[in-house]
Amino acid sequence: MLNKLEFKKVRDFGETVNDTFQFIKQNFKPLLKVFFYLCGFFLLATMISTIMQQISMQKILTSPSGNSPWKMYRSFFSWQYLVTILFSLANYTAVTVTVLSFISIYIQKGNVAPVVEEVWAYFKYYYFRVLAGTLLLSVFMILCLIPCGIPFVYVFPAMSLFFPIMIFENATISYSFSRAFKLVSNNWGLTAGCIFIIWVITYASISFASLPAIILSVVGAFTSGAKGLSNTVIIITTVIQSLCQVFLILPIVGASLCYYNLVERHENTGLLGRINQMGETKETANDTEEY
Repeated sequence: MLNKLEFKKVRDFGETVNDTFQFIKQNFKPLLKVFFYLCGFFLLATMISTIMQQISMQKILTSPSGNSPWKMYRSFFSWQYLVTILFSLANYTAVTVTVLSFISIYIQKGNVAPVVEEVWAYFKYYYFRVLAGTLLLSVFMILCLIPCGIPFVYVFPAMSLFFPIMIFENATISYSFSRAFKLVSNNWGLTAGCIFIIWVITYASISFASLPAIILSVVGAFTSGAKGLSNTVIIITTVIQSLCQVFLILPIVGASLCYYNLVERHENTGLLGRINQMGETKETANDTEEY
């Protein structure tokens, strides 16, 4: 029988990366089912709004006055663009809450994959808290990018643990923020390395899966010329790129493994839990009556 992956254990760099893929492999079907059930609406809404925004921008840029500064400004800051950003934010929040809720219930059930109804109960409880945290975290990370991006590089590993802490510990935004920096202290290099490699793999996977859309866009640009891309090309490429968001599962699982790795290094909660379980098992065995 295949041994289910245990989250609450100390891992080195290689184990963290390997176990990210191992967990997804072991829970591939139930994880994808939960993903599309709970994130499907947000994914579809983002896809439709992006198509509308791209088509609108294409019409403006290919119009006779499309090269004017005002037209360029309108193409990038239209109401469709604002709607697309809002739906993208809502979609990213949905993906984050869904995957982290899946992992939280998986651990509570003794490494058993949860069903949609169980994850939905967590999803309803955490969604708006995580959405508020996403807004605040986005502003914070943008501010960190302004001074040459150096603060961003420093805080990114800690902020990758922000949402796992919020859901795994049922924590507030302020507690999650301070707790993330506390866990990363003295283990910044290990955490940063794991998060960086997993994100590189994620972007590489997205780029590879999006290759047909990229090729189609390039061919469409050459064949259409000044007329711009056709609506068909825009729709197909947007659909492909939207579906590639499923790869965002990778960094979320990786961040969860990093979180438990750091918790075990600081607090040994998983080890203590296993020792307590052994004690309970032994006590139960001694209390067995003989006839």
